[in-house]
Amino acid sequence: MNHAALKSILAAGLLAACAIVLAGCRAAATPPTGPAPSGTAAPAASQPAASPTPAATQTAEPRSLVICLGQEPSTLYPYGQASLTQWSVLDAVYPGPIVSKNYTLQPVILQKIPSLADKDAVIQPVDVKPGDTIVDAGGNVVSLAKGVRVNPSGCTGTACGIPYDGQSPLKLDQMVVTFKLLPGLTWSDGQPLTASDSVYSSRLAADPSTPVSKYKVARTEKYVASDALTTVWTGVPGFIDPDYATNFWLPLPEHAWKGISPADLLTKDVSSQKPIGWGPYVIDRWVKGDHIDLRKNPYYAGAKDGLPKFDQLVFRFLGTNSIANVNALKSKECDIVDQTAHLEDQLPLLSQLSNAKQIQVNYAYGPEWEHLDFGIKPASYDNGYDPGKNDRPDFFGDVRTRQAFAYCLDRQAVVDQLLLKHSAVPDTFLPPGHPLLDPNVAHYAYDPAQGAKLLDEVGWKDTDNNPATPRVAKGVKGVPDGTPFVVQYATTQAGLRTDAANLLIASLAGCGIQVKLNAVTPGELFAPGPGGMLFGRNFDLAAFSWEVGQRPACFLYTSSRIPDAANQWVGENISGYSSQAFDQACQTSMAALPGQPGYTQAQAKAQELFSQDLPVIPVYMVPRVDAAQPDVCGLTLDPSARSEFDNIAQLDMGAGCKK
Repeated sequence: MNHAALKSILAAGLLAACAIVLAGCRAAATPPTGPAPSGTAAPAASQPAASPTPAATQTAEPRSLVICLGQEPSTLYPYGQASLTQWSVLDAVYPGPIVSKNYTLQPVILQKIPSLADKDAVIQPVDVKPGDTIVDAGGNVVSLAKGVRVNPSGCTGTACGIPYDGQSPLKLDQMVVTFKLLPGLTWSDGQPLTASDSVYSSRLAADPSTPVSKYKVARTEKYVASDALTTVWTGVPGFIDPDYATNFWLPLPEHAWKGISPADLLTKDVSSQKPIGWGPYVIDRWVKGDHIDLRKNPYYAGAKDGLPKFDQLVFRFLGTNSIANVNALKSKECDIVDQTAHLEDQLPLLSQLSNAKQIQVNYAYGPEWEHLDFGIKPASYDNGYDPGKNDRPDFFGDVRTRQAFAYCLDRQAVVDQLLLKHSAVPDTFLPPGHPLLDPNVAHYAYDPAQGAKLLDEVGWKDTDNNPATPRVAKGVKGVPDGTPFVVQYATTQAGLRTDAANLLIASLAGCGIQVKLNAVTPGELFAPGPGGMLFGRNFDLAAFSWEVGQRPACFLYTSSRIPDAANQWVGENISGYSSQAFDQACQTSMAALPGQPGYTQAQAKAQELFSQDLPVIPVYMVPRVDAAQPDVCGLTLDPSARSEFDNIAQLDMGAGCKK
């Protein structure tokens, strides 16, 4: 169905549908999959005033916006199978309760983000006794007993932890966080939205049949509604949560779903196909395999300000053929093509069309970052390194060798040539522009002369003065003399990855390092240990991506996260990097809370050690791209946001809209 036909059909049906009472409020952040109330939720103390009267039926010609997605969501139930396209749609229905802008939290349907400074988040000492549920010094939920290592009240980090003697009085710290909803919110059926709807959502998240993480659930002592607008989250004693400000569950409509079991909510149409919300739009119908229709919500809180700008909204499902998706925009079948449509595969074409003002293109990068990991300590070294038993030479044990790689890799060429400068080379596990990025970390610009100097210092010698042949070892610790510097580079067969690999391999050759590309399927690369390449720690070099969150993920490189036989090969630190100084710095940064003295400094210390030791080399931030008709305005692409449509009520198009 083409764009004009869709708009015609939607216009014909709108006026009849406008009298139907439906949905609610404003913008978005991924719902915590968190607390399970161990106590009973307090009943709401009062109810808001009577529901507002819906906005008057419009008589002007309806306006519609067609957004094209790269794939069809599998469900619209927030606790169902999550995907980026699911939240592209749900941002029109469930905006908020919190959004992220440039990795900074902002409230949407809450009055504010709780903070320690404002005292709506507090840490208080509580008495605990044997048998009580606590969080131990290692972050595990356990029953308090003799020998359990705990952090007594006032203790942060690991140095002050003690084993419990089983009988002495003990106080642990406990977090209590208060959240307040904006007044006057309503569901799309006109019913009041209250704090008890968030408590109901927490119970759904805690149910065993709901397929979401139970991490926060297990670390919640209780989550209650103290009045119609207020919820209070109380953590399990010993759990000091750096992400405490997000421990508000996305409200779900208890009045509409209370007779349906959590298991059935996964498949019921009322929850998975047409869930009601408080946002600017209401789901009208889902035509499987083709599109989802939404219409303006007359109860939306922004209606008094003329929001949303469109009467009808259509989400079409395009598929992942990037050329076809660009053509759908050129032919005006779509007003917007979102970031799931793989437009990053067509950067030259997009640039050409944008320069000709046929389309507009938005670029961002992150939160994913591509990195090249060193096999510092292969699994075969776990019982001791022994070259006599065919252990691979210890190519990367000397930090100077890893630093030499950073100088010899022309990462900027990847950004300039392959990504047309729509990305950046990060220095750490945080992207440029992140509010917690330490500006003092070590920076390694492309400098093959400096790289060659370091290799010489380590003992990798260019014995024949021929850059076309690899250097050989002469006095390199852990490497037999005469060993040529020849290693394997493993990555997936994705076009960008292999193109980037070839550029990087060529630049390494200029330093006398010979690298052979080994492009495999994702299944081969990410196979579990002990047989898997990455998680079995059986590789030389490997390139893939992690995703950046609100807080620096230094834990990815701590010793406890090395996959090995003892932990059933579960862990992200596939390089085998282990540093007591880094572990301590990371643990300190993870224990620090936003708003506390020393928080920023703790984050900086972990980044500085990472940039010096280089267990991996950051290569580039993964680009994100969306595109739209030239006269669309208000569309932004924030890499830290749940989708690019968290401001969907403000989107507009036409000659009169403000860019």
